[in-house]
Amino acid sequence: MSEASAVMDRLSVKSYANEQKPTWCPGCGDYGIMAALKQALVSLGIHPHQVAIVSGIGCGSKLPDYMHANGYMGIHGRPLPIAAGIKLANPDLTVIVTDGDGDAYGIGGNHFIHAARRNIDITHIVENNQIYALTKGQYSPTSDQGFRTTTSPWGVIEEPMKPLELAIVAGAAFVARGAASEPKHLSELITEAVRHPGYSLVDVLQPCVSFNKVNTYEWYSERTYRVAETGHDPHNREAALAFAREWGDRIPVGVIFKRQVTPFERSLPGLVKGPVTARSLDDLGRDTFEALKKRHS
Repeated sequence: MSEASAVMDRLSVKSYANEQKPTWCPGCGDYGIMAALKQALVSLGIHPHQVAIVSGIGCGSKLPDYMHANGYMGIHGRPLPIAAGIKLANPDLTVIVTDGDGDAYGIGGNHFIHAARRNIDITHIVENNQIYALTKGQYSPTSDQGFRTTTSPWGVIEEPMKPLELAIVAGAAFVARGAASEPKHLSELITEAVRHPGYSLVDVLQPCVSFNKVNTYEWYSERTYRVAETGHDPHNREAALAFAREWGDRIPVGVIFKRQVTPFERSLPGLVKGPVTARSLDDLGRDTFEALKKRHS
């Protein structure tokens, strides 16, 4: 065994470390989410070259830059279609999307609905801090009514979006909620989400210590409880919907819903011959190959 191979075989959270220093604020919940993701990948035995982490725009979307792994930072609200393309081209990769509530549920809201409906085998981790933090504090789709921000000085008028309920109704295979303050539990949720075939949503309660002074670590800790301790069967869709709608004095965390599906890519006729990345260019024929080169040169 070569020295390089030996290093690769010693998989640990350090395998995912790089030299980039996060620019997140001290105390930001994104630190706990990144730690949980690294631990989950190690628990699954997935090496950095076997995973692709895709993001959009926002504080949490900086995450791929801080990990030693394949990464792609797309434009605002578009990480899900990019991740879908990566998964369809190379189904052997573990594909994970990390973005914030504004990117996922606001600007990328339509992609969120169709990712849940389509069920390509990707895991979507949403860092939900209930505010647009990178742009210094505008209200987001999950901000509570009455929440005062730079764009809602008299308080948010709209009712907040309930992303777990929407994901279940749209057809998602796996829906869970974790907390950035509990990285061990969050890591277990991400591990189960990656293992589950189809689109998996892990919504994460992620305090923003700079621009959200209401939904703090203390605010969440006083309200969260684990659904597993209630005896909840996540295969029970109606019970799952009831938990997904619960918000306020009590906030459920854990696996809310799951069902078995056939991931989209396993039924796609275009992939009958196997992954695109594993096919020889010779199969195209010289004329087609030269035409493609000319079109994209």
